[in-house]
Amino acid sequence: MRRKLVVGNWKMHGNKASITELLGNLAQASAAAGAEIAVCPPFVYLPLVEQLLKDKGIAFGAQNMATAEQGAFTGEVSAAMLRDCGCRFVIVGHSERRCLFGESNTEVADKAAMAIRHGLVPIVCVGESLAQREADATLDVIGAQLDAVLAAVKDLDWSQLIVAYEPVWAIGTGRTATPEQAQAVHAFIRGRLAAVDANIAAGTRILYGGSVKADNASTLFAQPDIDGGLVGGASLNAEEFAAICSAAG
Repeated sequence: MRRKLVVGNWKMHGNKASITELLGNLAQASAAAGAEIAVCPPFVYLPLVEQLLKDKGIAFGAQNMATAEQGAFTGEVSAAMLRDCGCRFVIVGHSERRCLFGESNTEVADKAAMAIRHGLVPIVCVGESLAQREADATLDVIGAQLDAVLAAVKDLDWSQLIVAYEPVWAIGTGRTATPEQAQAVHAFIRGRLAAVDANIAAGTRILYGGSVKADNASTLFAQPDIDGGLVGGASLNAEEFAAICSAAG
């Protein structure tokens, strides 16, 4: 049975004081949660988060990474550096990276493959815009995003890969896909993975991201192919985030 996972994506939020307080409260509030929990802070706070989470049972990761191993890439951070900082996870292809920074399906796929090569667990984000959903192109868009990743990792051990479905129209808008809408896409994703390797697909965790909150988490996580959440704004509130984690546990 797939263990649920809840990941907090803090985006470009926080400072030393607020992160220290947040993690202190979260560690206490989430101690009884049965789900696996992780947080992804901005790069500059990774060492602080590593220190604060020692022996707390909460993992952490990064929000992005480079496709290159090393070199003259000012401002970039490599997979090896993230591992050196103790990261377990890395988010790749978040909709904001795709939309605001122009990351292509190929670039996202290359990042996923690089992460796996360095022992990181990539959380690969896929999703459609409102215009694409209204044009009935959701599955075509997500299928293309997934196919690029699967082509890049097919010769690697991609059994730890995680997929996060984040309908772009539901991120930070307060709108949420209905449990039925989300489940339909999650089932499609699992089927796409199964076409490559049915055994790996059965164990792959597929998260939902898109205005996940304490009051909708239980109904979302009850769906058969939804294995947890990629949580944005709600993960910045320890009480709210702990409630979401409890709903997954």
